[in-house]
Amino acid sequence: MHTAETLTLARLPSGVSLSTTVHTYGDGEPVVYVQAAQHGREVNGTEVLRRLHGVLVEADLEGTVVAVPIADPLTFDRVAYVTPEPIDPVNSNMNRVWPGDPEGTVHQRMADRLWEYAGRADYAVDLHTGSPDTLLHTVYYEGKPACRRLAEAFGTELLLAEPAGDEADTEWDQRSFAGKFRVAATREGIPTITPELAHNRQLVEPAIEAGVDGILDILREIGVLSGEPEPWDGTVARNHLGRIRAEESGLFRPADVATLGREVSPGDRLGTLYHPTTYEELQAVEADREGILYSVTREPTVTAGSSLVGVAERVE
Repeated sequence: MHTAETLTLARLPSGVSLSTTVHTYGDGEPVVYVQAAQHGREVNGTEVLRRLHGVLVEADLEGTVVAVPIADPLTFDRVAYVTPEPIDPVNSNMNRVWPGDPEGTVHQRMADRLWEYAGRADYAVDLHTGSPDTLLHTVYYEGKPACRRLAEAFGTELLLAEPAGDEADTEWDQRSFAGKFRVAATREGIPTITPELAHNRQLVEPAIEAGVDGILDILREIGVLSGEPEPWDGTVARNHLGRIRAEESGLFRPADVATLGREVSPGDRLGTLYHPTTYEELQAVEADREGILYSVTREPTVTAGSSLVGVAERVE
């Protein structure tokens, strides 16, 4: 059983309706909600759902899968992370407004419409991608065993446990992380994960394959599909703790040893930030903790405060 429904998300100033497609496979419980492309430049998740379509329409499902390949058409059409200010001057990032508001800004209204489906789910997956130089990983709400179960089933080697509430650092409040889809859904009792499939603005086969395999293994883990997921044997680390940021604006050159997956220690030199015209060294970029190098900025032009490298601190 498969249905495809056109869903109106919001209305633009011209009166044009903004819509997307919601695919539903199977019937019954449990219900799994999967969405992609909240951030329009993150296209690998959309391709994951397209490939899953061919499997799910033929599968004997013990439950229901609800899939939204493009959660935010506004950013998708612009190949962008956020919307331009004239479209939503208050909430440019859709992934900060969940569960939405039917009388709010454009993004809040869009989230509210999708929440009509996501809020009824038993499990949820929000597919994202990172920068071109990021390890494939899955983020889950720290301290929630049901979320950890989904993350392990999805199967990326690296899992990042994101602290929340009083356990989170100041970045939580500064960046409105409480409005992330994963956080809002988990707080509503819906175990939710965010796989980061790496790469943006391009379709990358290993990331897509990992996404397809991960969703199928989640469906096996919770009994929607027959079979058992591949056993997980990876690393759990903390999220949003080991980011080294640019102290000044300038040109960033990663060190040759700044390779993804490398184990680093405090003081390891991971790159240098230069002044582009005086050639002055502005910052020696060094690891501030022991952990796994999971992201490196390869775009050299950076502004003060930009994340340059990310070090995931092991928690197990």
